[in-house]
Amino acid sequence: MLDYIRTHQRIAQIILLIFIVPSFVFVGIEGYSRMGDSENTVAKVAGQKITQQEWDDALREQMNRMRQMLGPQFDAKMFESPEFKNDVLDGMIVQRALAAEVGRRNMTVTDQVLQQTILSIPGLTMADGKFDSERYKSILASQGLTPAAYEASLRHDLALQQIRSAVQASAFAPKAIASRISDIGSQEREVQPMLIKASDYVSKVTVTDQMLQDYYAQHGAEFEIPEQMRAEYVVLTAANVAAGITVSDADIKSYYEQNAKRYSTDEQRRASHILISVKKDASDADKAAAKNKAETLLAQVRKNPGDFAKLAKENSQDPGSAAKGGDLSFFGKGMMVKPFEETAFKLKQGEISDLVQSDFGYHIIMVTGIKAAAVKSLNDVKAEITQEIKKQLMAKKFAEVAEAFTNTVYEQADSLKPVADKLKLKVETVSGIKRELNPQVGKDVPYNNEKFLHALFADDAIKNKRNTEAVEIAPNVLIAGRVVEYKPAAKRPFDEVKAAIKQRVTLTEATALAKQEGEARIAKFKEGGNAAGFGEAKTVSRAKSQGLDPKLLATLMKADASKLPAYVGLEYPQQGYGIYRITKVSTPKPDEARRNAEAQQIGNMLSQQELLAYLNALKQKGKAKVLKPAAVGDAKK
Repeated sequence: MLDYIRTHQRIAQIILLIFIVPSFVFVGIEGYSRMGDSENTVAKVAGQKITQQEWDDALREQMNRMRQMLGPQFDAKMFESPEFKNDVLDGMIVQRALAAEVGRRNMTVTDQVLQQTILSIPGLTMADGKFDSERYKSILASQGLTPAAYEASLRHDLALQQIRSAVQASAFAPKAIASRISDIGSQEREVQPMLIKASDYVSKVTVTDQMLQDYYAQHGAEFEIPEQMRAEYVVLTAANVAAGITVSDADIKSYYEQNAKRYSTDEQRRASHILISVKKDASDADKAAAKNKAETLLAQVRKNPGDFAKLAKENSQDPGSAAKGGDLSFFGKGMMVKPFEETAFKLKQGEISDLVQSDFGYHIIMVTGIKAAAVKSLNDVKAEITQEIKKQLMAKKFAEVAEAFTNTVYEQADSLKPVADKLKLKVETVSGIKRELNPQVGKDVPYNNEKFLHALFADDAIKNKRNTEAVEIAPNVLIAGRVVEYKPAAKRPFDEVKAAIKQRVTLTEATALAKQEGEARIAKFKEGGNAAGFGEAKTVSRAKSQGLDPKLLATLMKADASKLPAYVGLEYPQQGYGIYRITKVSTPKPDEARRNAEAQQIGNMLSQQELLAYLNALKQKGKAKVLKPAAVGDAKK
């Protein structure tokens, strides 16, 4: 069974232990020294090189992964920034540094851990609770992976995880600190408000023309009319191309015959076993004792075959199958260790083997089921083959049509009609296009794409009204556009906005007067003056904000309350000034469940800090150097 488990590593890596590159990005790229190197090497660490191709592959894999995870929420913009690219490279450096440490420490993962990891993968269990080996094999095959590479990769990732887990486990939150932080978070303060309104001071404000002119000059952006554009565009998608593709029965038959092995399954056996484990380096006495115990059990199952499951539960030392009565489900050749496999495929259904010795110890095997080799008929897989051939033909045809689309856009630079007519596409027109992405439009709208907008707002497109280049905005999606009308940004005339400016300046000056009055009152209150005029008291805390503005809540909770009553003030632009009287501070009885949860969060934060420090040390130990970081200009490449 362990050889079978070994053959299915990549899917576990993808489902369970995927190492998302940015998740270990803790230190910026600028922290590394730069040295000259060959053109293809972008970084070095622990004597290893990271090439441009490896970096590009990691970026592409991360983009595809996030596109699948986020769906319509996916934003390609973040993957085009130099910051993100450098983060991915830094994550690759971390991986290499960790891998080097694993090698230095000669760390490995046992077959048992590897087996248990794969058996615990969600989504690979059938309705009866058995491991779905067929689906498992299918997913592995779809990844184009060999059993050896799959096993090596999962073992490698599990070894890396051992280091990360060990480092994180070394951190803990002292109880006194956790309790103190929890008390601060739950502390309650009784507060009375008093608002000094700016509107009450408007009559005392004098506004001059010069003040209005100054405000107009200093706040020009507030009165700017944004640039406006009306443009037309045409989109080429894979769907446009796929509509005209047909697949003949002859092509389907030929594909079926050429890929016959893909649609066939080899003979499979189902077996149960009892394992008495023996280490490879065990003493002769231990080996003899284990063999003696196995022989005793063999005699028992031969005498009463119906007790096989019961004896397996009570005696088998295989943690993966003992609880199931020794059941290993169905398996094919190449999925078990060789001595086990050879014996299992010789037995008839219901037969019990002699003792079988492997690297794991002594096995007693009983075959409980046999599935003969089978081949799916052409009719059974016809629809699947049709889609696969269409996919291949579409890719080839799209490449040809995309070239024609690109060339026509370039050659007929003053109009999109020729490319639309040639390829039977539709020209769309839209007004109100902005230079930046419009969140109200949606990311699935073709023209609302950063690359395309960059091309559309280029000088050649605006000044010369020429077609943009064909821009790839998604896999197998090209778009080209042309500016129909453009109005640059402009500042509204002073006389047009003078009244609005006067209102703002008046409220600003009135707010300043309200603040002066508020600060004077606070000084009197602190001296012991009359505290009349405050509103109804309200109890607030960091956990119970009572709907207060976050800035106000932070001000109230940070205020020095060692002497009560305490007073704080807060300015509200264009509205006035607030005075707040803190009359009581208390800490409620601790909620143990919440306190434990907070202690866990603090512990998690400390463990991340420990991991951060450790990874930094590994990168220094490995003499990490970034030779060619992504520059700002790379974002549009």
